[in-house]
Amino acid sequence: MPTARTRLTAGTLLGIATLHVAWGAGAAFPFTDRDDLADAVIGTTAVPPARACYAVAGALTAAAALVLGVPARLPALRRVGLLGVACVLGGRGVLGLTGKTDLVSPASSSPRFRRLDRRFYSPLCLALAQGAWSAASAPGP
Repeated sequence: MPTARTRLTAGTLLGIATLHVAWGAGAAFPFTDRDDLADAVIGTTAVPPARACYAVAGALTAAAALVLGVPARLPALRRVGLLGVACVLGGRGVLGLTGKTDLVSPASSSPRFRRLDRRFYSPLCLALAQGAWSAASAPGP
């Protein structure tokens, strides 16, 4: 049975996935326009193509499913997946806090993005990594 932590982690991952689907479809929410979105979220002058947004949404949805206990019949596979999610999000969080996100996303260098990355995105990645790690560490059914 999912705990409050796993439900919060999965819900947050699904919320972020939904944003990526909307961005892939052309929305700028919650920003004023696509240029503003690109600068704030990616640190570039252009939003990535729709397929990239949808790919990120798919990965986030898969991560949420793992956190919620899918696949229940393959606990070893689920645990490996969760540890992968925790490592990727944890690494992303550390890179952002140290101002090195551009090592994995070379164009992510605008001052606004770096400020938002350190203040919001990286701490969120670390919290989500902790949620995934917690789900991986929980005893099986």
